[in-house]
Amino acid sequence: MANNGLPRAMPILIGASVTMSLAMGMRQCLGLFMPPITQGLGLTASDFTFAIALQNIAWGVCQAPIGAIADKWGVRPAMVGGALLYVASMLFMTFASGMVTLTISSILLGIAIACTSSSLAMTATARAVTPERRSVVLGIVGAFSSVGTLVLAPGLQIFLASWDWRMGAAVFAVLALAMVPMAFMAGAVDRMPQSGEKRATFGEVIGLAVGNRRFVVMCCTYFVCGLNLIFINTHLPNYLALCGQDPMLGASALAIIGGVNIVGSWMAGWLGSKYPKYILLGLTFLGRSAVIGTYFMFPPTATTTLIFAAAMGMLWLGVIPLVSGYVAELFGTRYMATLLGLSFVIHQAGSVIGAWGGGMIFDAFGSYDLAWRFGVAAGATAGVVIIVFGGPPRRKASQGPVLAAG
Repeated sequence: MANNGLPRAMPILIGASVTMSLAMGMRQCLGLFMPPITQGLGLTASDFTFAIALQNIAWGVCQAPIGAIADKWGVRPAMVGGALLYVASMLFMTFASGMVTLTISSILLGIAIACTSSSLAMTATARAVTPERRSVVLGIVGAFSSVGTLVLAPGLQIFLASWDWRMGAAVFAVLALAMVPMAFMAGAVDRMPQSGEKRATFGEVIGLAVGNRRFVVMCCTYFVCGLNLIFINTHLPNYLALCGQDPMLGASALAIIGGVNIVGSWMAGWLGSKYPKYILLGLTFLGRSAVIGTYFMFPPTATTTLIFAAAMGMLWLGVIPLVSGYVAELFGTRYMATLLGLSFVIHQAGSVIGAWGGGMIFDAFGSYDLAWRFGVAAGATAGVVIIVFGGPPRRKASQGPVLAAG
């Protein structure tokens, strides 16, 4: 385990924060491209959301192998390579002429996000600080992941109101290029000493994870996290446009989600240092369901949408420091990138349902009613499941203390 002071870790934390902020910020703004791209290329909502679904499939499928690469050969080559791939994906999107090139862009972007977003950034963060500081620092770095959305969402919407969507994609390509030096800085964690654990194969790490009930329960509930968040990211702007709201309202809502999530993520990390993380995760899922259900039950207005965005922001990406800290508690940090990657496979399966399923429901029924109701029910179920089954095993009075896996 790295036992280093914050001054030495600071460049790593800055690099991880900025890389994740740009990667997640651009990704969470993709829903703003739906109206101009579908109109400009003659596509349907299902076509666009199918491309988003493929992005999430690529992200999920590649996350565990990329995590294993980072655990074996280092975080730096994985993150820097992912930043360069992010640039390539945005260039493909800039010059997209139809569904084929849009699909290629989405698949490349999914692989790039697997290298530059939460799993590897949080692994670098967890390894750079002591266990005593880990939960709070994970919360701070996770909070910075929303700065990109806070700034990019309204900026992109203003840009798209005056310029062609291809210019917006080109700006994203330039921003992706700025991720390269930041990823290089984050990769300095490879030079920090780690605990001398026996090297395990990829199969052994998978076996360790699958055999841990708490990890399996967390992964299953993580599915619902991906489903709900990508549904809102992708479909909220289109939903508001259908309800006759100003297009800028959707961008403002995403910006508020990002801004408030700065506080929400920091608070989640702080609370995670004091209370059981599985309980906090369950309360987060239950809270999301309550907020989503309340908002979609009534016709949206500017006021209710902004209140909804603020409430969701408090519950948005706070799961990242909680899940990262939870995995570190269970297994330590030596194979953290691989284990977070495994959990993200399930998360991204939910994202596929949230993005593509939402588009299919809208095309079939002309509304999002069935989609949000399903999301609310799934979120409530996930919250109850992880609270009831995600804790440590109960010990009988005759048993001695149970040692933590980490």
